[in-house]
Amino acid sequence: MLAHHPPLGWNSWDCFGTSVTEEEVLANATVMAERLLPHGWDTVVVDIAWYDPDAKAHGYNPEPRVELDAYGRQMPATNRFPSAAGGEGFGPLAARLHELGLKFGIHIMRGIPRRAVERQLPVWGTDATADQVANTADICAWNPDNYGLDHTHPAAQAWVDAQVAQFAAWGVDFIKADDMLAPHHADAIESLALAIQRSGRDITLSLSPGTSLSAARRDHLSQHAQMWRISDDLWDRWEDVADQFTRLARWAPLQRSGAWADADMIPIGHIALRGERGEPRMSRLTGPEQRTLMSLWCIARSPLMLGCDLSTTPAEVLGLFTNDAVLDLTRHTTDNAELWREDDLVVWGATDVRDGRRRVAIFNTGDVRLEASLLVGDLGAQDATGATDLWTGGQVPIADGRLALEVAPHDVALVALGSS
Repeated sequence: MLAHHPPLGWNSWDCFGTSVTEEEVLANATVMAERLLPHGWDTVVVDIAWYDPDAKAHGYNPEPRVELDAYGRQMPATNRFPSAAGGEGFGPLAARLHELGLKFGIHIMRGIPRRAVERQLPVWGTDATADQVANTADICAWNPDNYGLDHTHPAAQAWVDAQVAQFAAWGVDFIKADDMLAPHHADAIESLALAIQRSGRDITLSLSPGTSLSAARRDHLSQHAQMWRISDDLWDRWEDVADQFTRLARWAPLQRSGAWADADMIPIGHIALRGERGEPRMSRLTGPEQRTLMSLWCIARSPLMLGCDLSTTPAEVLGLFTNDAVLDLTRHTTDNAELWREDDLVVWGATDVRDGRRRVAIFNTGDVRLEASLLVGDLGAQDATGATDLWTGGQVPIADGRLALEVAPHDVALVALGSS
């Protein structure tokens, strides 16, 4: 099964925007292989506009001079990805990542390149041309690269099949497909899922952006994809993190192997080197806020996609991503759910399937220190006489059947309940 556990990886968007280069991808892949792969991080994703040789920081080109093959399929811009020269595409880069023990992913936009439509390029394996299968009235509100496809045309599926077949030939393991969910383009989702099936390669499919995504869509999503975003882009602002509590409380009980609601990328570390939303910086999230984000994403079993430049992020920050006791929440827990919230107190619980013991996260979403005294029975652990802090490994006492602790503003106490 694809994505048996929530995928863990790195994506170029938060630090390089549209303009990431092959050299930067390999630098981050090297750090991942050396530092993070032993902890389960194994996927490297090249985000949007890899086919635009003129890509720039902070925005999209209005009429991008995208690189295409003879059938209108996107090709990597060779000035940014030199190993793609001579029609090799992403094959050499994917092979290099596979040698490192990693998986290789790419971003695509829904539809067909406008440049292919303008040139009336042929659709591989058919007598149709790109202009005949395009729906030129179907335009993404925020990106100029593509038109939508007219999925009632018999050659539209052939175009998607040929696009994905090329990805499969390159060795792509992961596709992040954008402009799929706001609104919900069921025809495009089904077409892409069918093309992946026909490609003969195991490719994990992730759908974006997730704005106002209803949980009522889950059945359709889970039938055709392994991941789907549940929000718009998330950045290094406390309000962005705080907004995910409600969304994840709605989606966490629905998480299943091979079908994961995604709380979006993790903007922790050195970000925005050439990305969106500001100048280069270390994440504006405080230390407590970073722990809260990682704890919430893990106990809600969200996929984890790092957005920082791994090669220039300090080792102590990378340490947030190598705590196996925390990461195990994504792999070895069940019954993950918000238990209750009262004012600034938000309590989550889960059960570790290996030992049957409870894992509990006590979040303080407020701006002042919070004192909590919680009955362990209310946390689903009647016999617990002790607790272990999953971030530090230290012991947290339980007295008279109560877990008593203080939680700093925007911080979390993440504990494993058990015997003292």
